[in-house]
Amino acid sequence: MSQLSMFAADARPARLSDLAGLLCGPGQIVRFGAGDQARVSIVLHDPSRAPAVIAAAAAVGVRMDQVPTENGGTALRSAFRCDLVGMAKAWTHGAVKSVPGEWQLDGAALALWALSAGWTDERGGYVFMLDPHAPQTHLPLIAATTRLGIPPARLSRIPALRISGTRRVQRLVELVGPIPPRVASDAWPRYWGRSAS
Repeated sequence: MSQLSMFAADARPARLSDLAGLLCGPGQIVRFGAGDQARVSIVLHDPSRAPAVIAAAAAVGVRMDQVPTENGGTALRSAFRCDLVGMAKAWTHGAVKSVPGEWQLDGAALALWALSAGWTDERGGYVFMLDPHAPQTHLPLIAATTRLGIPPARLSRIPALRISGTRRVQRLVELVGPIPPRVASDAWPRYWGRSAS
């Protein structure tokens, strides 16, 4: 039996900072007006994940609404809220998304990243989408996943990171925890054909 990692998703109660997992992928956070409110949003590459992402955000006290994009895609966004300002300040440099210098990726944020922008590949690995509009976040996220014990490979054909190898994928599965309700099994990390459930 493996020991529960202190970085695993279920090692602590869900908290607002877990929403940083959305920002690791194509999620955005913007401040409003005088900067005393902020909103988090994400365009999903797979619209079927919307209910699970909405549920994960609700677990940290944030309601996200589903809205169509101009090109027919599916986006989720919160209302402008005062309690998101700290995250907005940490994750932006001017108007540009950036990974905070002292930020520590953990299983809870990693699970939200997987839930919103991850998928299994045909070779037993797992792929995390990066933000194509924020290339300055890519190297810091490689460093963050490496510090967590799952050093990734950077894909060249799309902006994404791939976790591969039995030990790394097993570590990933331990970090993100069991597959959430209403999520397809091929959307969640697994090893040897098994999910973490």
